[in-house]
Amino acid sequence: MERERFYPHQEHLEDGPIGFHLFHGYIKSRINTSTKHRGLILKHLNHLWPKERDLTWKLKGAQTTVACLLMENTGFERSKDDPPQYEETSFCGNGFNNGERQAVRASVVSAFGHNTLDRVPNVDFYRNAASISGQRAVRPSLQELHDVFQKNGGLDIPSPVEDREGADTSTLGDVESIIPLDEKDTGGVVKFGWIKGVLVRCMLNIWGVMLFIRLSWVFGQAGIGLGIVVVLLSIVVTSVTCLSMSAICTNGVVRGGGAYYLISRSLGPEFGGSIGLIFAFANAVAVAMYVVGFAETVVELLKESNALIVDPVNDIRIIGCITVVLLMGITVAGMEWEAKAQVALLVILLIAIANVFVGTVIPSTQDKRSKGFFNYRESIAKENFLPDFRDGETFFSVFAIFFPAATGILAGANISGDLKDPQAALPKGTLLAIFITGMTYLGIALVVSVTVVRDATGNRNDTIKLGSSCNFSSACEMGYDFSICQTTKCNYGLMNNFQVMTLVSGFGPLITAGTFSATLSSALASLVSAPKVFQALCKDNIYKALKFFAKGHGKNNEPIRGYVLTFFIAVAFILIAELNTIAPIISNFFLASYALINFSCFHASYAKSPGWRPAYKYYNMWLSLFGAVLCCAVMFVINWWAALLTYGIELFLYIYVTVKKPDVNWGSSTQAVTFINAVNNALTLSLVDEHIKNFRPKCLVMTGSPRSRPALLDLAHSFTKNYGLCLTCEVFLSSRRPNFKELNSDMLRYQRWLLNKNSKAFYTPVVAEDLRQGTQYLLQAAGLGRLRPNTLVLGFKNDWRIGDIKEVETYINLIHDAFDFQYGVVILRLREGLDISHIQGQDDSSAMKDVVVSVDMSKDSDGDSSKPSSKATSVQNSPAVQKDEDEDGRAYTRPLLKKEKRSPTVPLNMAEQRLLDASQQFQQKQGKGTIDVWWLFDDGGLTLLIPYLIANKKKWKDCKIRVFIGGKINRIDHDRRAMATLLSKFRIDFSDITVLGDINTKPKSEGLTEFAQMIEPYKLREDDMEQEAAEKLKSEEPWRITDNELELYKAKSNRQVRLNELLKEHSSTANLIVMSMPLARKGAVSSALYMAWLETLSKDLPPILLVRGNHQSVLTFYS
Repeated sequence: MERERFYPHQEHLEDGPIGFHLFHGYIKSRINTSTKHRGLILKHLNHLWPKERDLTWKLKGAQTTVACLLMENTGFERSKDDPPQYEETSFCGNGFNNGERQAVRASVVSAFGHNTLDRVPNVDFYRNAASISGQRAVRPSLQELHDVFQKNGGLDIPSPVEDREGADTSTLGDVESIIPLDEKDTGGVVKFGWIKGVLVRCMLNIWGVMLFIRLSWVFGQAGIGLGIVVVLLSIVVTSVTCLSMSAICTNGVVRGGGAYYLISRSLGPEFGGSIGLIFAFANAVAVAMYVVGFAETVVELLKESNALIVDPVNDIRIIGCITVVLLMGITVAGMEWEAKAQVALLVILLIAIANVFVGTVIPSTQDKRSKGFFNYRESIAKENFLPDFRDGETFFSVFAIFFPAATGILAGANISGDLKDPQAALPKGTLLAIFITGMTYLGIALVVSVTVVRDATGNRNDTIKLGSSCNFSSACEMGYDFSICQTTKCNYGLMNNFQVMTLVSGFGPLITAGTFSATLSSALASLVSAPKVFQALCKDNIYKALKFFAKGHGKNNEPIRGYVLTFFIAVAFILIAELNTIAPIISNFFLASYALINFSCFHASYAKSPGWRPAYKYYNMWLSLFGAVLCCAVMFVINWWAALLTYGIELFLYIYVTVKKPDVNWGSSTQAVTFINAVNNALTLSLVDEHIKNFRPKCLVMTGSPRSRPALLDLAHSFTKNYGLCLTCEVFLSSRRPNFKELNSDMLRYQRWLLNKNSKAFYTPVVAEDLRQGTQYLLQAAGLGRLRPNTLVLGFKNDWRIGDIKEVETYINLIHDAFDFQYGVVILRLREGLDISHIQGQDDSSAMKDVVVSVDMSKDSDGDSSKPSSKATSVQNSPAVQKDEDEDGRAYTRPLLKKEKRSPTVPLNMAEQRLLDASQQFQQKQGKGTIDVWWLFDDGGLTLLIPYLIANKKKWKDCKIRVFIGGKINRIDHDRRAMATLLSKFRIDFSDITVLGDINTKPKSEGLTEFAQMIEPYKLREDDMEQEAAEKLKSEEPWRITDNELELYKAKSNRQVRLNELLKEHSSTANLIVMSMPLARKGAVSSALYMAWLETLSKDLPPILLVRGNHQSVLTFYS
């Protein structure tokens, strides 16, 4: 029974000495324990197997505790007689510095009837590394579960606590999972609930100075009817935005950053980075706006008391600077003090609002009546219901003035990092704040509109005379004559007096206090929001120059540096003291944020990503889209030039972030939509038959490691970039069990390398028993739908005469297989060779820093370009593999052995330097020269299309195309004109056409002799042996050249020699030669003879491309 409490695969343990030795061996092999733990272990062993008390051993190294080693079964029923219980301690780390732990696996005996390494579902497995509510646990990797038992029957059980570098800690690119928080200790951190953190903050920010100063004017201009429309339209914009925000913030844990965090995690860093910067700036300038509003109110009071300090403008600057310093002190003191100040300001503001409602029922005095206040009157309501736009105002201009009063709904979201539960607090607090403030605006506006007339003189003597008719206004019924206001501007009434609230209220000074409270609370909220948003933006390192402002201080991680920056921005705009120009820009900045929040919700819903599962269900994707469009429309209504400026700044920042390509991956909906569009487009393409006009070279480039043959990749890329598809392929050779984990790692690493090199190509490795089999896999399975390769690109096998002839057989069979699969074939040959894998560690320009150089001196440096790059191996992950077997016969893949290491500082010899220079020649701009096209055989036009595509590239624009064709001596002019006509129909520019009439001339004897010497080692010599022996040798070595074959293809062999002579004569100075590749019938021409043809044709020449299409037209002159 006792053994059931400790179970490193207890089903394999037995009673007695055998079981004891197995358990002893397991512990000894798996972990080293400190001496102080030896007694505890022995105690348990003696308790389990009392007969074996005499056996002990030395235990060394302090790495873990007994609890980690023996993995307690929590499902076991304990008794008082049990040995002491052990729990996981700080020794049980997993090797990470971010506080993660490898959880001690819980028992699942009750669920499955046996012990298992599999873990039951647990929330700790899904936490981020920076989680405050708990530590992230690491579940066993798939390899640990899949590869437990070895051939010899031993157990390869991973310790749950040892440092596991290869542990499955993947978060599928979730950058959020690997960003540690600066402060893990949550003790003393101030966190707010939904009332103090969201509701109070949003209400104070929405209730701005507009409530007491401009609301009465808005309803005076628009009337009660359209005034309600103005308020409701503003509420619609903010409510729809709040619904979208609620959906986004309940779709996962929300960190600090407010609108920036929501937008960036939904739409990606491009949108988030652009809107985050202008949103933070808008909040900083908004501090100045609210403070100036406060200062103007104070200056008005000083005017009435005739107590100005200097003059009105300078007084605004002085009072504003003093105010922002005091607010800064409250903010720097900490969020707790700032929250207390907000509550105090809210109390004052609520009293001021209540004061307005109370004042409307207090009977008006004669002084108030002369200023237009008559308490509730039906006649006033009827008169004020219809609009009366004056001074050029319209509905939209009035709406533009009022709408900033409705902003501020993001005040709670901006401090999302300081909320206890942002997911629950933000929707509830923000929606309730919008409802309360909206009803308050409507309530105050209505009570004022039915108690105050539009125009009043303020003169108590303007009463109705006896016998006068009351045809001007409802004031006439109250005994006042304000008819003079029709011709002369009056100072009182809804249209003329911005202090109507003071007039209506029960106690005037409370309205002044309410105005102070509204402005200061909004300023305080903006002073907190701007640094918080800015800090979140800087932490993401989207703008590297701003990383300085990411650091936080104190238990709440306060952005002190951001506070200082916001302070200086606010002071700068306060000193301007003229914010009428900048105010509409700030409103547009806020609206741009609202529009992107709505669009984020729509975009995430449209993408239908499985990760889009918001807990808040009361949203609609089309309503969010409507909200985004509405916000954009409101931006132009408020100020069209400010809207254009906002879009311009956002576009500039978007392009900047896009160009800089920040290394972040937040799983944005943009990625999801990109995937959906890619799949849909691929499916659409598969339904459309390919047309000649739309033919594109889609190449399967056998580079091996992408870095090992840069010239091959560069040239293939030059005629596929923006034109076609390029797959860089590598075949890993393994006879039994390849290392798929390493293979996947290489895929990611090399794909990233290709992207960093701006190569529009895909890295595609396969594992096969031999090169031909791997290439066949690629020829059949690479690509998707119409996005499948149609051209095989190879490097020429320079070492074919000194290497294993079987490799030549494989190489030629690759060409035959490509033709069998209806592929075109392109072979690149450079005099210096292609493979630089043996020297790439010696030059920083062609290698990454983690490359270890290993040179195999037994072979020529340039091998089969189709084979994997096998001489450069990475310290972390090997890009090449070879076949090998371990002790028990299991094959595996590993880096090639390093036979000779060279220091990166060792200079290259001349041959290596020439090879390195040649490998980089296609990365440079080509000087004035030619691309010579030897279009000897009609293969469908691929031999002509490829040089045309290359010549259109910027690096090759100075190279002219020259065309060489075969012909008869007596028809040279005719053939030239015919080819010129054809090229003109194809609309392909050329500089010259040469007709070769002497192709069939017998080549020089030197060339024939050299060719004969080349093929001599590969002859069968069947005349020197018995027929049966000759046939047997031919079947065993099919690459051998028979005398009959040599005689049959003598003319073709001579033609290759002659063509090489012509190439040297006409194209020895060309930048690139593109030539029709000779064909060999499969089964009729031996691989050695075919290889000799290719060698003879292309030797001692500038870079040459041997091209053969699949004989289907790729060019047309029809429209």
